Amino acid sequence: MTMSISAKNIARLGMVAAIAAISSTVVPAAFSQQSAPVIRIDGSSTVYPVTEAAAEQFQKQQGGKIRVTVGISGTGGGFKKFCRGETDISNASRPILAKEIEECKKNNIQYIELPVAYDALTVVINPQNSWAKSLTVQELKKIWEPDSKINNWSQVRSGFPNLPLKLFGPGADSGTFDYFTEAINGKAKASRKDYTASEDDNVLVQGVTRDRGALGYFGYAYYVENKNKLKAVAIDNGKGPVMPSDKTVLNGTYQPLSRPIFIYVNANSAKRPEVRQFVTYYLSNGPAIVKKAKYVPLPGSAYKTILAKFDKNQVGTAFGGKEAIGLKLDDLMKRGLQ
Repeated sequence: MTMSISAKNIARLGMVAAIAAISSTVVPAAFSQQSAPVIRIDGSSTVYPVTEAAAEQFQKQQGGKIRVTVGISGTGGGFKKFCRGETDISNASRPILAKEIEECKKNNIQYIELPVAYDALTVVINPQNSWAKSLTVQELKKIWEPDSKINNWSQVRSGFPNLPLKLFGPGADSGTFDYFTEAINGKAKASRKDYTASEDDNVLVQGVTRDRGALGYFGYAYYVENKNKLKAVAIDNGKGPVMPSDKTVLNGTYQPLSRPIFIYVNANSAKRPEVRQFVTYYLSNGPAIVKKAKYVPLPGSAYKTILAKFDKNQVGTAFGGKEAIGLKLDDLMKRGLQ
């Protein structure tokens, strides 16, 4: 069974949404038994470009002998499926939370937590915006906090123009939403609700590009992919404005919006040879795959440590069911790669 999507439909839906539609197609039992084994992955739209790049290269190497589907339902949506045993791997732009740990435990799902890259969560504006070259964490809080009444750029900072502020951001099932709200507003999911929300970051990109007064946030790769259509905002956390980049992520100066991103592997699924092959391929080629997806790779030695963790079937989380706000690379190496 195949699903064809015309070029016209791809243009209408957006490439990621179209791929997600294909990826989420149910594979009939007869097909999966008689043909290639299937590895099912879902979750974060932020991590999607990395895992999709790994899946494409792996499937090409395997010559069609193994099929990998990658969906986008957000980190929270992905964990719901993962903790019900519906997927083999979950993409996550934050560590697994306490309620998700309990849900997995209730369903006897054990998991192996594997950091795969670093993201510089990026605040973006329309290219015609010439005034908001940087924003402070406090200004972002003023814009995004629950019950915020900021709806004009002139309310953000004295000297900014009298222009309506149009906001775009991830939906409530997104790990990026969880991370941003905790890092900026002090509590996960604490956010104003009167903004355009989507789990598909391409929808957010399009929204910001169409309105001179727009502001949004999403994963670094989606900004890099659309640099000709968007401008990134430097973030001032009290030590001066810092732009998102590989360098500022690695040296720990892009705070508090730098964060590790993960895949979680179902420990039972990891016993299947095709899943072991895929995850081994993913981690063994980590730096090149992550660069291709336009995120920040971990040091080469880190991937060897993470692969050893996978080979040992080391289950559980190093984060205690909490967010990892402001976690620098050195901290991740000490804490997340044990």
